[in-house]
Formats: sequence, structure tokens, C-alpha cells
Amino acid sequence: MEFTEPFKQTGPCCFSPNARYLAVAVDYRLVIRDVVSIKVVQLFSCMDKISYIEWAQDSQYILCGLYKKPMIQAWSLAQPEWTCKIDEGPAGIAYARWSPDSRHILTTSEFQLRLTVWSLLNTACIHVQWPKHASKGVSFTKDGSFAAICTRRDCKDYVNLISCQSWEIMGVFAVDTLDLADVEWSPDDTAIVIWDSPLEYKVLIYSLDGRCLSKYQAYESGLGVKSVSWSPNGQSLAVGSYDQMLRVLNHLTWKVFAEFTHLSTLKAPCSAAVFKEVDEPLQLDMSDLSLTEDFTQQNSEYGPPFIDVRYDIMEVPITLPFQKPHADKPNPKQGIGLMSWSKDSQYICTRNDSMPTVLWIWDMNLLELAAILVQKDSIRAAAWDPTCTRLVLCSGTSHVYMWTPSGAYCVNVPLPQFSVMDLKWDFNGSCLLLKDKELFCCAAVPMLPDDSNTDYSSDD
Repeated sequence: MEFTEPFKQTGPCCFSPNARYLAVAVDYRLVIRDVVSIKVVQLFSCMDKISYIEWAQDSQYILCGLYKKPMIQAWSLAQPEWTCKIDEGPAGIAYARWSPDSRHILTTSEFQLRLTVWSLLNTACIHVQWPKHASKGVSFTKDGSFAAICTRRDCKDYVNLISCQSWEIMGVFAVDTLDLADVEWSPDDTAIVIWDSPLEYKVLIYSLDGRCLSKYQAYESGLGVKSVSWSPNGQSLAVGSYDQMLRVLNHLTWKVFAEFTHLSTLKAPCSAAVFKEVDEPLQLDMSDLSLTEDFTQQNSEYGPPFIDVRYDIMEVPITLPFQKPHADKPNPKQGIGLMSWSKDSQYICTRNDSMPTVLWIWDMNLLELAAILVQKDSIRAAAWDPTCTRLVLCSGTSHVYMWTPSGAYCVNVPLPQFSVMDLKWDFNGSCLLLKDKELFCCAAVPMLPDDSNTDYSSDD
């Protein structure tokens, strides 16, 4: 891997959908860089500090959320002199997003009073009253034809189906939830999944005409659903729960066909490879070198000059690090808080929040545990390569960690005082964005060889 020099950032950073540009927020400035050369191609000045940025699907426009103001500013890469400012006045703006056609912006006001669709073509706007959430509760079909917008009125949750061409409401139906958490279209656009708040375990599948195709409830007492994710091929729906289990439903009968537990003790028989991160000072024999006393004293002030970070393969049985959640505090750190499918839908990775240093990788073809990665620090982010079966994660250290079906390995980030707090892939899998607290860098990631049996070293 090749790394760029570090650059300043003060907030959101994201790649454009066409993988050509990288947008970076630096206080009130929006910096657009070329992904290949990392050179600045555009610089826009906003009216306040940037809290949120999002690219339009065609990569021609980009919006900036200035939530302290609050207002939205949008910019055009093709016409730098073109500007757009959206201000809801006293209603405020809590969130903004692009429509799939890249020519409309949807904003949600404070206190969820209304959702407004703003047109960049004719300055027209359309209102949807009482949206359920600010940043959640809105989902678009993959072809961009329809939007499902959740609303609440008279203590009841509803789903509004809206055409993204005319922005007219095509249908409205009530859903059987106490407090709707979110909504998501299936990848084939034939069904809508809705799940309830953690206080009520309920996952509902609806057809486009409002018929409830399935209702799933794993248990009644206790906190319920924490995360939901469709597989990219649309054949499986993964549901992560507060009971520290992952359940997977099939798209034909909507029945559970796999249940995976996240136990703190792993016993035999177990076919999964367990990789544990270890670091230790690299012992160098310098007895034959002629070093001055000043050189030796100066280097000793910085601690061990070289640290060897690698994965060791552990044997079962093994006890994994476990943190018991506080019973008297809200939002307990337990359950499946991180969940992500690989591009080919063969693997899914999970993190049980009561074991924040452990990443589980499940093989959905064999319906068994494929691997476990045990880190020294809490896992902050994990992302699959969008082009192949390769998983990258970070844990706030100076390393990034990679897993493929062939093995796992650690990669040192050769930048001083750089801790990887977050990471993102570009859309063609050739570049990786690594974020520190106030800096970022990019890494060119080589393509995986076609031979799946290639072995990787776990050393740096």
C-alpha cells in the first residue's frame, strides 16, 4: 500500500460516486480534491462551519449542511459560479439529503414538523407533513423511481410512497409499530422492511400496496432490534438484536434460516480461524554498531523505536474480552451494533458491543463462523472492499487491519502521530480514506490476486 501525506480536515470527508473526487470539510471551506493526484480542483467557501456533506448521484453537485446556522448550501463542479442556498427560517433544518435524480434536495425541519423537497430546476418545493425522523425514515428504490417516507400523526406511524418524478403521493398505509425506527427498500425494490424501536422487538415486511407480508418477533421481553441490513443480492435480511444474536431471514418465506450467537467463550469443535493482535518491541541486535552516547540517550526518550504488530493464530478454547453493560444506564453497550455484508453476499461481519474489540466474520454459504479478529483496542469502523472479498478495519491505532478468506494481516500507516479513527472505501475499491482526529490521508490499495489461495503475512 502507498500512502499520501496527511492533510487537514475538521469534519466529514467522502468520495464522489464516480470515484473521481474527494470532498473534505475544513472549517467553513469545502475542498474538492482529485482522487488520483490528491490535488485541489475546486474550493468553495460556505457561510458557516460545515457539519455534513453529501454528493449527488451524478457527482456533479454536492451539498453542505450548516446545521449551526441552520441552512444548506449546494455547489456545482461543472459550474463553480452556480450557488444554491436553502433556509427554512424559524423551522430550521435538522438534516438534508439528495434525491436519486440529483436535481432535488430533501430537507427535514427541526422537531420533524415537515419534510420539504426543493427542486434545483424550477425552485419549486413540495411539503410532507410530520416526518417520523430527521436523518432516518426515508428510503429510495434502487432505480430511483420511488421514495418511502415515514410519517407520524395521531399517535400512529405511516409510510408514504412518493413518485420521484412528479413528487406526488402514490399511496399511504399505516404500519403496525409502536415507535417506528427506520425503513429500507429491498435491493430488488419489491418489498419494504420496517422495524420498531428497541423497546418492541418487531420486524415487518410490507408489499408496495401496503399488505403486511411477514411479521417477525424473536422474543417479547427485553430490548429488541439494534441493526438491520439487506444482503446485496436481496436474498437475505440480517437482523442484529440486543440479545447478542444475529438472525438471518430468507426473502422467499421470510423465515429465519440462520441464528448466530456471540459468546465470550469459544470452544471446540470450531473451524473458524481466530486472529489475535499482538504488539511487542522489535528486538534489534546493535552490539556490533558504534553508536554515540548522545544518540542512544536521545532515542531512549521516545520509548521502543520499533513495535512489531501482527496477528497470532490462537487455538480454541479461548475466552474473548467481554464488558458487562451497566444495568442502571440507558442505551446499554450490548447487542449487534455493527453489521456489514460483503459485496458477493457470502460473508457478513458483526460486532457485539459488549465485546468491542472482537469482530466476527460469518460464512453465509456454509452457515458457520469463518473467522474472529481480536484487537487490542475497540473497533471503530469496518468496511468491505466494494469490488472483492476484503475487509478493512481500524481501532484508533497507527495501523489498519485487513482480512480476506486467505488470512489476516496488519498494515502500518507510516505517518507520525496518525491514529486511524475512521475509514472509507472509494466506489471502485482502489483508494482508502483514513481519518485521524484532525488529519486525513489516502492509501492506494492493490487489487487482490485472482488466486484465492494466496497467503498473506500478518506482519507489517
